[in-house]
Amino acid sequence: MRRELAVKVFAVSDVHVDYQANAAWVEGLSLTEHRRDVLILAGDISDSLPRLERCFDALALRFRQVLFVPGNHDLWVARDNAAPDSLQKFEQVRAAAARSGVSMSPFHHGRLTIVPLLGWYDFSFGLPGADLLKTWADFRACRWPEGFDAARITAHFLAMNRYQRRDEAETIISFSHFLPRVDLMPAGVPEHVAALFPVFGTHQLEPQIRLLRSKIHIYGHSHLNRNLVIDGIRYVNNAFAYPSETRIAAKALACIFETDE
Repeated sequence: MRRELAVKVFAVSDVHVDYQANAAWVEGLSLTEHRRDVLILAGDISDSLPRLERCFDALALRFRQVLFVPGNHDLWVARDNAAPDSLQKFEQVRAAAARSGVSMSPFHHGRLTIVPLLGWYDFSFGLPGADLLKTWADFRACRWPEGFDAARITAHFLAMNRYQRRDEAETIISFSHFLPRVDLMPAGVPEHVAALFPVFGTHQLEPQIRLLRSKIHIYGHSHLNRNLVIDGIRYVNNAFAYPSETRIAAKALACIFETDE
């Protein structure tokens, strides 16, 4: 039986290549250093399909495999009318990923499995205030079919997460763009940050992570880099974030796991 070579698993989210500095960082990654490694790309690359695909192409050249879930920005349709609604934009994003060799499916390497988990936010972290309803860009930049409120959008994407463990020996790393629990945010954040909690994620992701018995869960969206263990699961957010967000984002790849085979 052929023995698998060891690989490192890296993670990053919220690359936002609409910013030239962020796009330059992607293009500046080594073409040789990570050819045996896997990259988890946890959403929010660009609402522009051409920019999104350029990022996919660049990363696919540099890594053995890139694994991806879209974030909210990736499903915006208002700027270039690329799709009639955000569900169809999702299908365009999935097709762009496939063209570039970027996967939105579970990845297997020996006993390791990396599982993408789709999601959205359903206000289970709190109800949005009037200011948030006016200012949160998704409410203008996304379009949904008739009858798709936040709860139905979330349910639609969660229903697409169907992976089941193969056996007890399997080591699972899962990843999502959206937060699976609100206590991943630190206590005592400023009031203007706490006001954003309703659009940060959904408590319904957490049972899916627990059912998988994930060893590590990667997430993005909040732009606040975190690495903590809650109830036996390590949660990691390694957002690249906006150019100005240098205090809360490391601006680098994070190696979150290395196989022993």
